[in-house]
Amino acid sequence: MDEQNTATGPLDGVRVIDLSTVVMGPYAAQILGDLGADVIKIESPADTVRVGQYRTTPGMTSLNLNVNRNKRSVALNLKDAGEREQALTLIGTADVLITNMRPGALARLGLDYAEVAKRNPGLIYAHAQGFRSDSDRAGNAAYDETVQAASGLVDIANRAIGKPVYLPTILGDKVSSLTIVYTVLAALHHRDRTGAGQQIEIPMTDTLIAFNLVEHLAGHVFEPAQGPTGFPLSMSQGHRAAPTKDGLACVIPYNPQNFRDFFAAAGRADLVEDRRVNGEAIDNADVDALAELIDECAPALTTAEWAEVCAKHSIPFAPVLELDRAHEDEYVREGHLLDTVEHPTEGTIRTVGIPVRFSATPGSIRRPAPVAGQDTAEVLAELANR
Repeated sequence: MDEQNTATGPLDGVRVIDLSTVVMGPYAAQILGDLGADVIKIESPADTVRVGQYRTTPGMTSLNLNVNRNKRSVALNLKDAGEREQALTLIGTADVLITNMRPGALARLGLDYAEVAKRNPGLIYAHAQGFRSDSDRAGNAAYDETVQAASGLVDIANRAIGKPVYLPTILGDKVSSLTIVYTVLAALHHRDRTGAGQQIEIPMTDTLIAFNLVEHLAGHVFEPAQGPTGFPLSMSQGHRAAPTKDGLACVIPYNPQNFRDFFAAAGRADLVEDRRVNGEAIDNADVDALAELIDECAPALTTAEWAEVCAKHSIPFAPVLELDRAHEDEYVREGHLLDTVEHPTEGTIRTVGIPVRFSATPGSIRRPAPVAGQDTAEVLAELANR
């Protein structure tokens, strides 16, 4: 970590107020911080990401460490008139505010966009919530599971594997985080040209519906429909990693030549001549059966051997990354996607790296995730001296 706490990224000079909880808003704010923004988190120690297992310091959970770096933490009780005024004064110094508080709560606290914009008309006010503000679900509580259900993702899983499961990752939260980031950057660009701030609404459900339908709207793109919804390949029962001689790997022959080269490498000359892999393209009707053949043939070689074969023949391939061993993976290590660092309160920890690279203005990890409220005095002193 940069000991000097000096911003080096493209957002150096931008101030972001993070008035959000859980993952969606904090992760978005952290990304902006990684890119050089001065991020100030107004929080309560009861934030969900601070509840759970910790090693030495209450509140310093693994999730907190993963979404709150590159921030300064200010503890303010927004129900207290004096502390709320301090928060409003702080927001008045900002370029961006990110919040996922419910609209009713924001209005009661005088933190809705109409009120805040009176003090800071150039502010980019990014408000994320579960459902659209003009819908009949606007006030409903929303969690990643409710968003996966309401966006059709559970239906996709049910049709693909026969079980209405939730994906084992908080996809709705994290896709919405990325949406917050790109919309904030677009609004900052607009403000740079016009001087005008604005409110941005990021509904999680709408975001994930749009995300899912890119490929899964499929035949329903046309009116009348020319086929069912659902992208055939990813809805296939055989859409899974294959067992190699010593592990698991993604081996995805995409065209007839890929399949013929794959079968040849597996020693299955009989399948090289199979009619299903000797046409102009792979027929969707054959996808599941060919997936079974991939499973049958993949154990002929080790994962490393398949890596060589697939590279030689341009067959899409990747070994399955085991998360427990991610820190040992050569690709992860070389890309600094997991680094070991020293945290002031937690000692040695692993931190997730910045996955994008800028040739002129690289991002940096300057501040470890703070203890709740540790920067209150510093930030309020800065306000007093403005």
